[in-house]
Amino acid sequence: MKVGICTLGCKVNIYESEYITSKLKEAGYEIGDFNDKNDIYVINTCTVTNNSDVKSRKMIHHARSLNKDACLVVCGCFVESNKNYDFKDVDIVIGNHNKSKIVSLIDEYFKNKRQLDVRENIMKCPFDNMEINDFNEHTRAFVKIQDGCDNYCSYCVIPFVRGHSRSKDKDLVLEEISNLVRKGYKEIVLTGIHTGNYGKDINTTFSNLLEEILEIDGLERIRISSIEITELDDKFFELLKNEKICNHLHIPLQSGCDKTLKLMNRKYDTDFFYKTIEKIRSIRENISITTDVIVGFPDEAEEDFYDSLSFIEKVNFSKVHAFPYSRRENTRACAIPNHLSNEVKKKRNKKLIELSNKMEHEYKLRCVGKKEKVLIEENDGTYSYGHTSNYLYLKIDKNLEKNKIYDIIIEEKFLNL
Repeated sequence: MKVGICTLGCKVNIYESEYITSKLKEAGYEIGDFNDKNDIYVINTCTVTNNSDVKSRKMIHHARSLNKDACLVVCGCFVESNKNYDFKDVDIVIGNHNKSKIVSLIDEYFKNKRQLDVRENIMKCPFDNMEINDFNEHTRAFVKIQDGCDNYCSYCVIPFVRGHSRSKDKDLVLEEISNLVRKGYKEIVLTGIHTGNYGKDINTTFSNLLEEILEIDGLERIRISSIEITELDDKFFELLKNEKICNHLHIPLQSGCDKTLKLMNRKYDTDFFYKTIEKIRSIRENISITTDVIVGFPDEAEEDFYDSLSFIEKVNFSKVHAFPYSRRENTRACAIPNHLSNEVKKKRNKKLIELSNKMEHEYKLRCVGKKEKVLIEENDGTYSYGHTSNYLYLKIDKNLEKNKIYDIIIEEKFLNL
């Protein structure tokens, strides 16, 4: 039977969908294009914003329209956050636990042809162990080391749909990475819902894990998908001197205004954030630092927004992922007075994107003439394509071998400026 898989949302979902894909392949299923007529559809959903919910619902309807007789499996965050959604047209309903059991659940469905709903109380679920030995992308591999979140930012539903922070056993992480390295993967990407919180539940720290990962024989590059500014301890700064750690950190800011940060229930102020970024740059001068920012948060006055914009420019990120605030029911931000209109949020988001484009362009220009390590991911015979350690995507007019890392002097033409 043929299976179409659709993944919405974050890198954790990408990892989990890769695991689902690998398990289905092992069980003899053929993986097809999601938009074709398949016997089974699997949709790994997202709920981080209202738009994510819309996309999740749209893909559920789309799958059913492609084949009304197919087995439709819907799993993930949308399932957890929409308890009252009518899943009558869905054959297997899975939350954020039990994704690892998808093959046995599909087998059970075809045996009995009755709807299965295996949602559990996510707040009481342990870490759902998964291990991936192969990825569709043969140059880098994601490794999920953590799940859940205990931060409870006032705007965010993720702690309620992913559960409490919980960590993968350290030895399992090291074994998974070692196996992937032996299979030829040059870059390992550490990912989680709250990656830097790794170890709090098993009496260790993210930095301790990172130290052991760096000792794995044959590992060439380790990339951290995202980490909070408050989780960068002294040991991390010492480890940052190791060139195996990619020259790029994604550190969510969310707002550059202290008043808004407090309303968001973030655990730092702008002074702490800026000083920590300066410390990072004292170790890695040309490091790429990207971030997430929410604009139009409730009670964000115009001067608050411009304070935020000014701070973002002061930090001089290499890219900002800008998001207009999305109201999520049952979060504390809903109760904050003075919610802004969509028109105001869109205008502010546009200004932030313009600033981000300017900073990104300037960062790329500063990299011209510098030597960077590039992992070649594609080769069409004329051009080679890949990412630098600091996550610039290059189109190089040379025939370079795929899945190898080269020292490249960056030319302006490689950057598509």
